[in-house]
Amino acid sequence: MRADLKRLWRSRGINIIAVLLGIAANSVPSFLMTRFGIPLYLDTIGTIGVSILGGMFPGIVTAVATNTVCSLFDNNMIYFGCVNVLIAIWSAWFAKNRSFKKLKDACLFVLVAGLASGISGAAIEWWLSGDPGRFLPFFAHSAFFNVLDKGLSLGVALAVLRIIPKPAQDRIRNSGWRQRPLSADELKDLEEMGDRSMFSLKKRLTVLLLLMSFLLVAITGAVGARIYFSNSIKDREERARNAARFAAKVVDADRVDEYILKGEDAPGYADTEELLYDIRENAFDVRYLYVVKVEEAGSTYVFDLDDKEEYAGYANADDDLLGYDPGYFEPLDESLEPYMEDLLSGEEVLVETRDAWGWMATAYHPVLDEDGSLVCYACADTTFDALIDYTTDLSIRIILILSSFFVLILAFGFNMTRVHVTYPTNSIILAIREIIEAGNDQERLDRALEKIRSIEIHTGDELEKVYHAFCDMATEQVDQIRGISMLSENTMKMQDGLINTMADLVENRDSDTGSHVQKTSAYVKIIVEGLKMKGYYSETITHKFISDVVRSAPLHDIGKINIPDDVLNKPGRLNQEEYEIMKTHTVAGKKIMEKAIETVGGENYLMEARNMAAYHHERWDGTGYPEKLRDEEIPLSARIMAVADVFDALTSRRVYKPAFPLEKAVRIIEEGSGKQFDPKCVEVFLEAMPLVRDVLKKYNGDEYPELL
Repeated sequence: MRADLKRLWRSRGINIIAVLLGIAANSVPSFLMTRFGIPLYLDTIGTIGVSILGGMFPGIVTAVATNTVCSLFDNNMIYFGCVNVLIAIWSAWFAKNRSFKKLKDACLFVLVAGLASGISGAAIEWWLSGDPGRFLPFFAHSAFFNVLDKGLSLGVALAVLRIIPKPAQDRIRNSGWRQRPLSADELKDLEEMGDRSMFSLKKRLTVLLLLMSFLLVAITGAVGARIYFSNSIKDREERARNAARFAAKVVDADRVDEYILKGEDAPGYADTEELLYDIRENAFDVRYLYVVKVEEAGSTYVFDLDDKEEYAGYANADDDLLGYDPGYFEPLDESLEPYMEDLLSGEEVLVETRDAWGWMATAYHPVLDEDGSLVCYACADTTFDALIDYTTDLSIRIILILSSFFVLILAFGFNMTRVHVTYPTNSIILAIREIIEAGNDQERLDRALEKIRSIEIHTGDELEKVYHAFCDMATEQVDQIRGISMLSENTMKMQDGLINTMADLVENRDSDTGSHVQKTSAYVKIIVEGLKMKGYYSETITHKFISDVVRSAPLHDIGKINIPDDVLNKPGRLNQEEYEIMKTHTVAGKKIMEKAIETVGGENYLMEARNMAAYHHERWDGTGYPEKLRDEEIPLSARIMAVADVFDALTSRRVYKPAFPLEKAVRIIEEGSGKQFDPKCVEVFLEAMPLVRDVLKKYNGDEYPELL
């Protein structure tokens, strides 16, 4: 466990060092370019290098961290983090699927990276500048210099990577794995296995991470913008209230009526108006400041400030923009009707309106005389339209800043899921499948077990415990199967020995069939393997069928144990009566094998022994014995044995005949195709004649000296 932890921290340390060097390789050149006013960026050298060497996630970390660091000397750099992230993703994908060794591939990388970063960078810069007429110049300038910049950055990155020793590159490249690094073929197998699952763990976690990351960024941005907007509204409303309070203090309540009648000619009017201008100038976000006398029918203006300096040069300036003159009466606006009771009673009121003047809030503060009676109201307007624009601008800035962090969070989650969950889990699943598919094949089981142990999962969590438990279980299971296989093999050898002993007992009674059992077994093996190789009877010829037929072949004449010696060993041809007795060996063999099957029980290789013993003298044309079966009614094992049995009889010496010449024996077998024999069995037997000659050479060398 300690060794695994040390290895884990070493791999993480290598990753961290690579990322830090990548950040430095980005930030230092970028600072120099900014410091000396050179129209290049060179802020992606490290991003490209780390992405090529370490993969997508370290590249994205380098990209986001770079723009955060660079924002210390260039505030706008924080908004371009998403552009650097795109370069990281493109670099990692290109390194995995293409090559930088060919010039055309390198040019393709530079062109795509330069245009993508140029277009996105131009769009961001155009938006930050707030000048809609400059987009095309921004685009042309940004695209050109970004292509040049990415070409230089790629060249520097590749040059640095060539200096790094290959062992160090491999350590960095494989540092993110929490198991034995997988080859491209193994990764392909894992991906294909995931693709076959409609709702694979990878897909579920990817969707979950995407949704969670999006919701996190969206909620953070929306809540932040909402809080800012709400607080800004409250601040503006409070500033309007304060401005109205200050304005109420400078208005002389006893002179309000005189101000209405005489206006600027009234004593103190100009001084009061000047003070009101000072209040408005110092009240941030207050757009309008005025004093009105409120009545049920409407409002009479006492003071209404205009922007004298702004409109002094305009002879035709709108009177509304220049402010209402003292004494101007404005009928009651319907927006004030809900507040009239409070206004007429002298309460401090805040009125929010949305009309042709925009969205604004007006603070009404009462101006009272010495007796505390209401004389008029000092009013301050603050507008929210500019706040909406500013909040929208702020939201976009937040989105730009958070977008790179959104991708970083998503990449982190995806990387963690992939190396800590998906790859280890799927590797274990593939290993389980290999063990299942190996069945009882001990060699395949040993290879599968070795492969399981080579996965070397070290995630440091429950999955690692599951892996070790599975390794222990698989080892125990393979050892058990090995023991069972050895027992089964010994049992099979014993069974084969009994079969050969029984066959020898029969053969020893027949003085005329030397090595018949061995030769027919060899021919049967040649024929059945030839049928399988050519794809004939593929539904029947399985690995078990081949084994059963070859093992059962020695028992095909077991029924001869019931034939009297005077018939079995007659030194000459049999007469008709003797021939009929000889034919009964097929029925006797069938009964003997059925009795053996009944004794042993279940499906086993003796079923094919029964078929061969009973039907190896049936003919393809239906004229054989004992049941005159034809074509494929005859069990396949018996059809195979028929060819082997007759060929051996033809090529072996008998008391009543010499061994036929090989050419004649082959011709007889060939002529019997489709009549006595299954044509396909004859076909593969004749095609395997070199193997047949080897059998003849081994057992019948004296009859065929030309083969020696």
